Amino acid sequence: MEGKEEDVRLGANKFTERQPIGTAAQSQDDGAKDYKEPPPAPLFEAGELTSWSFYRAGIAEFIATFLFLYVTVLTVMGVVRSKEAKGNTCSTVGIQGIAWAFGGMIFALVYCTAGISGGHINPAVTFGLFLARKLSLTRAVFYMVMQCLGAIAGAGVVKGFQPKPYERLNGGANFVAPGYTKGDGLGAEIVGTFILVYTVFSATDAKRSARDSHVPILAPLPIGFAVFLVHLATIPITGTGINPARSLGAAIIFNKDKGWDDHWIFWVGPFIGAALAALYHQVVIRAIPFKSK
Repeated sequence: MEGKEEDVRLGANKFTERQPIGTAAQSQDDGAKDYKEPPPAPLFEAGELTSWSFYRAGIAEFIATFLFLYVTVLTVMGVVRSKEAKGNTCSTVGIQGIAWAFGGMIFALVYCTAGISGGHINPAVTFGLFLARKLSLTRAVFYMVMQCLGAIAGAGVVKGFQPKPYERLNGGANFVAPGYTKGDGLGAEIVGTFILVYTVFSATDAKRSARDSHVPILAPLPIGFAVFLVHLATIPITGTGINPARSLGAAIIFNKDKGWDDHWIFWVGPFIGAALAALYHQVVIRAIPFKSK
């Protein structure tokens, strides 16, 4: 314990107090960094295609997205279905319960899969990390395909369990709610995904693990809370997509015009939001393009 306490003391006092808390680490030159910056991923990495770890990561993304859709869409079906049964306390869960289901599942699944695939479970997250050169195009495309397949399978199982509520409740598909314009829906998806992907970048930043080494941070926790809070804000507008795989899986299994009319919003919005988050984090927060070699 004495050694640990010494490490904490040194870590907390390594930088002078003349600078505001939280900014001192950023002012150090490259030679004084107490963290290791991961090298940029290559655009194409053909060697990945012969590696079992590559396919294992894809399988992990498939299973995680399958479980994500299964629990979250089934929660939507179950909460509304419970209103039909008088005296059932589940009927009080409402939007808050749905938001908790989405945020809680992301927290659990990112925790389980982060060490295998990075725990993306979302094509928009994968796209943002690809733009920041955190993974290759080969892996990014593979992840997106597996995420979409997992989402379709998860929504399909929910429909098999509750076919009548599934049809009546639009299969949990995303669409712009009455009273809002398509522009409103697009804006909500852009901002919501920006919040999520920005949180992912911040929670997994190599510099943060060094700067906050004396404050243990479980990265999946802020990511799950970001999903929860965005759902609270945007469920009334779009049902909250911020995840193209989630929207695609529900739309394919529901397969009605209502599920497809606004579907483009749930791809364009999240991808724009993810790109803006990657740009903001890399250029403004980390200033990577402006650092001297």
